[in-house]
Amino acid sequence: MSEVIHQTEQEFWHAPPPTTANEVVLPEAAPAMAEACPRCGTEFLLGSRFCHACGARRPEAISDTAKIDAAAMAAFWKDVVVRIQSAVAGFSFGRIWGKIKLPSWPNPSWVSYLRLQEIKTWLGLPAASLIAFGIGLGCIVGALLQGLLTAKTLVDWQAIQFYRVQWLLAATASFVAGILLKKPSGG
Repeated sequence: MSEVIHQTEQEFWHAPPPTTANEVVLPEAAPAMAEACPRCGTEFLLGSRFCHACGARRPEAISDTAKIDAAAMAAFWKDVVVRIQSAVAGFSFGRIWGKIKLPSWPNPSWVSYLRLQEIKTWLGLPAASLIAFGIGLGCIVGALLQGLLTAKTLVDWQAIQFYRVQWLLAATASFVAGILLKKPSGG
């Protein structure tokens, strides 16, 4: 009957029996693991290798020497930041800006068309509608520029098309907002 017991398969919750009577099986020294997730702060479940809340990998615990080194590095950088702040506070920018002279650029006649007031009167839109119109045009340009990306696989091509749809949806929303922000004409 004692032979039957030795022939049994190992069950998953028991440690394997030693192979000889003189050999002692010692558990491997597992590195100390962190108790809480550094990403979300959730406490790890017993024996888990990943956070059950956010899925982050469980890091090894920081040793005491590493904590001391980190504290010394933090103190060093704090000192560096304080020195830079005091140097910048003592520096006077007024002396420099007073000496800088910008060259007088020639003013072509078409520059007057780039003024916001000129564009508002030319398009007949109030400022909020004009801003929404500009955002919509920017989104259309973004959708067109998505075509410059090259797709190597079908999944890449689908992702590019999805991004184009998002740009065009944002453009549509912006144009609708511009229409809704336009003041009704008094006719």
